Amino acid sequence: MTPTLSNTPAAASPTTSATTSATTSATSPATASATSPATASTTASATASTAASTSAVRLRGLTRHHRDVRALDGVDLDFGAGTFTAVMGPSGSGKSTLLQCAAGLDRPTSGRVEVGGVSLEGLSERRLTLLRRDRIGFVFQSFNLLPALTAAQNVALPLRLAGRRPSRTEVREALARVGLAGRERHRPGELSGGQQQRVAIARALITRPAVLFGDEPTGALDSTTSREVLDMLRELVDRDGQTIVMVTHDPVAAARADRVVFLVDGRVAGGLEAPTVETVAARMTTLETVAARNTTPEADAVTATAAATATAAAPLPVTTATATATATATATGSVPC
Repeated sequence: MTPTLSNTPAAASPTTSATTSATTSATSPATASATSPATASTTASATASTAASTSAVRLRGLTRHHRDVRALDGVDLDFGAGTFTAVMGPSGSGKSTLLQCAAGLDRPTSGRVEVGGVSLEGLSERRLTLLRRDRIGFVFQSFNLLPALTAAQNVALPLRLAGRRPSRTEVREALARVGLAGRERHRPGELSGGQQQRVAIARALITRPAVLFGDEPTGALDSTTSREVLDMLRELVDRDGQTIVMVTHDPVAAARADRVVFLVDGRVAGGLEAPTVETVAARMTTLETVAARNTTPEADAVTATAAATATAAAPLPVTTATATATATATATGSVPC
């Protein structure tokens, strides 16, 4: 199933519409005229209902303002059930804010969020917590595993917090889904980075969520381990029908998705179906170039003035200035990268 950026109801088949119209007109023109609006309305409602039921997550008119900053500015998106979507954009484009609002970790300023057909709008903190626990999985760049617990105990933790006592079989199956069969008794310190992220993913999947959100899930991994985790995520979609929405800066990671959605300044800036590393990288280069050109003249003037002032106030040779800066940074414990 290929998700779309909007939720426009599908049109009826031209052949079916033409046949129905001709038959009705031939038998009773007056009746056709009287009933066709109701029929069209019913068809449209049924189509819209079907489209909604196939969307794991729906965002409508989503905004999120932080004082004077519009992190999200009228976002409309559908994430189809059983699909893998990557979200990309330049730094500060609103990617993480989008993920947090969609996952119920942050409340939008306005707009509507639906997860698994349930609207998050107006839910109390308790009901929102229950929905996140039962219907939403979240994987972060950092693994967030408890070091004193085994892999099995970390995976079972969400169910125990919900008052359930998971069976050993249930936990073993969750770990087997992510390729960690036989690692149940290992603690995080005894696992590689990729294995720890797999445990984190198994923990997120133990509740059978409607959607799994990932915020840079491969950002802390080397290229080989990252590829293994991406292969596993792809398999979860293809084999189990899991819905995944992933924020990433990596075109290689994004190319494993069914679709890539691009954000710029809190707005949807297009998308790519069946992405490749080359097409994703090219689109990101274009967006980042445009974002750089959108710097205001006032900001450029301030930057130029500050640079001129600094140069006039410190006419040291480059080598001396560099050595002084390094010595100061070392003394204060803030060595630059």
